[in-house]
Formats: sequence, structure tokens, C-alpha cells
Amino acid sequence: MSTLEPMFEQLKDLEAELDQLESELSGIYASGDRRASRDAGRRHAELKPLVKAYREWQTATADAADAREMLDAETDSEMREYVKRELGEKEARLATLEAEIKELLLPRDPNEGRNVIVEIQGTEGGEEANLWAGDLFRMYQRYAERTGLKLEVLSSQPSGHGGFRDITFVVKGEEAWGHLKYEGGPHRVQRVPVTESQGRIHTSAATVAVLPEAEDVDIEIDPNDLEIDVFRSSGPGGQSVNTTDSAVRMTHKPTGLVVSCQDEKSQLQNKDKALRIMRSRLLQLEQDRQQADQSAARREQVKGGGRSEKIRTYNYKENRVTDHRGTPFTLYALDRVLDGDLDDVISKLQAEERAQQLGAG
Repeated sequence: MSTLEPMFEQLKDLEAELDQLESELSGIYASGDRRASRDAGRRHAELKPLVKAYREWQTATADAADAREMLDAETDSEMREYVKRELGEKEARLATLEAEIKELLLPRDPNEGRNVIVEIQGTEGGEEANLWAGDLFRMYQRYAERTGLKLEVLSSQPSGHGGFRDITFVVKGEEAWGHLKYEGGPHRVQRVPVTESQGRIHTSAATVAVLPEAEDVDIEIDPNDLEIDVFRSSGPGGQSVNTTDSAVRMTHKPTGLVVSCQDEKSQLQNKDKALRIMRSRLLQLEQDRQQADQSAARREQVKGGGRSEKIRTYNYKENRVTDHRGTPFTLYALDRVLDGDLDDVISKLQAEERAQQLGAG
């Protein structure tokens, strides 16, 4: 008995859904309905590989059955050995396809395929925490360069020694959410700060919050719900870096969410960036509300930002990176990780997530 037999009806229904969707797709795209077009495109991209694997599995099942019949009927020993080998290859292919189908049937992350907004903030450790926030930003910047993702800074507050009190940026690309969603939480560093004169190792932390970027069709914001203040941009130490009131502080009155942007010289550009961040935060709130978590996901990511709370520790002396979630793992490759080589870290976290989903199923 195939391990897929309990899923036969579900797979047949999904195959029929794909056929129906493909017959309607051109009409949906031509309708001009952006939300319907986006949703249909995403559903098609989700169903296509699953149905393809299912159809390959059906063909492989028939081929294996034919090989078994040939083996039962064959009397020549040499031919029997040949057919046995063929049957073994077909059964191995069947097993591979069944595993692939089970993985494709796992619940799809609703944010898959979205761009990602990342917020980094230095927390405990004073200026060293701000420097660490800057190092984390550059790590993600290099990762984006390595993987062909696009990174755009939306808002930042530089600190006095080259770090950031906080920085917000968007990472764009089909793989952005699937790869970076694991980064949310406190990141702890253990090293000798450049500001330390005695050579003592300090422990500091910065928080990373990861949000799916909302599209304008996801969240409609009533302009009457926004309170927008303008002010002059300031740099490290509070000095003014602009002579016009181009910086924007946007408050969403129903939720109390506040976003500030001052990086651009144009008030309009800062307003546009603030609106993108605000829309994404509201999307996260809505998704959390749907999951009855009341924004627990983002609060869990940020937590208190303290040194004792962490998802990952970076130890400079030992060239070590330790991820503390699920099944903890350690890589002695801090230099590579900080240079943007996050592939090993991400692949381990993805495998852990898949194993948990398969186990739950």
C-alpha cells in the first residue's frame, strides 16, 4: 500500500482545482482586479509543482505495476535480473516522489513569496549594542548581495561610532521571506568592544524584527486614521542634517503604531517609506489577530532584547555561532556568517521547520 493512498482524494481535488484555475487564469488577469490576480498567481505557483509531482507519481506507479507483472511472467533468469533492477529503480523513484508530495502538501506559509521588512535595534550594551546592530545590518546586506536579493534602507538612526540605534530596510525577492523569516528575535554578541580599553569581553544584544511587506491591496489605510508630523532630520548626537522639515513621523491612531522616516531629503519620499512600514506592521497585526495571538509573534521576536533572551549567540573569541531554537546547533564559522554566508544557518532552520511540520502531520 502506498503511503499516499489516504491522500488520494485530496490530491485529485487539488489536480481538478489547478485545471479549473488554469482555464480561468487569463480572464482573471484581464479583469484588472489586482488582489484577485495576485491571489490566483500565488495559488497557481503553489499548486503547479504539487500536481506535477502527483502526475509523475501516477505514471511511475503504473510503470512499477507493469514491471511487477513482467517479473511474475518472466522465466528467463537473465531477464528476471534485468526486470528486478528496473523494478528497483522505479520503486526508488516512487519513494522519492511520495516524499516530495508529502512535503509539498505541508501548510504553505501565507507570506511565502513576499518581500521582507527588517527592523534592527541596539538594546542592551550601550554604544556596543548600536555597533552590533550595524554589524547585523551589514551581514544581511552582504547576504542579499550574495543571493541576488535587493535591499533598500527605509529608515535609520546612526549612532556616534558607525553603528545604528535602529535601522529599517526592505529585502526584495521571491525567496526573501522564506529565507529571512527565521531571523526575528534577540541576537547576542560576545566580544571585546572597540570602546573597551581593558580588553574585556562584553555581552551585548540587538533585536531583529522580521515583517512581511504588505502590498497596498492587502491593507487599506484610511487617511483620517493617520496623524502625520514633520520635523527636521537629525544625525548622531542630535545635530541637524537638513535645513527643511523633511522628516516624517506617522501615527496610526486606531492602533497607536508610530513610524518615523528621515533618510530622504524629500518629505514625500519619507512619507511614502513610512507608509510602507506602517502597512507592513498593520498586516502583521492582522495576521496575528487571525491566529488569535494578539501580536504575540512580533512581541516574541523582539522580547525584552536582553542579553539572557536570545535566539542566537555570536562569540568572536571562538569564531562561533550558536542558534538556540528547536534543536540547537553550533557553527564555527562566525567570520563567514558575518560576511553574509547564512546558507548553512538557514538550511538547518528550514529543515527543522519541515521536520516539525511532518511530525505534526
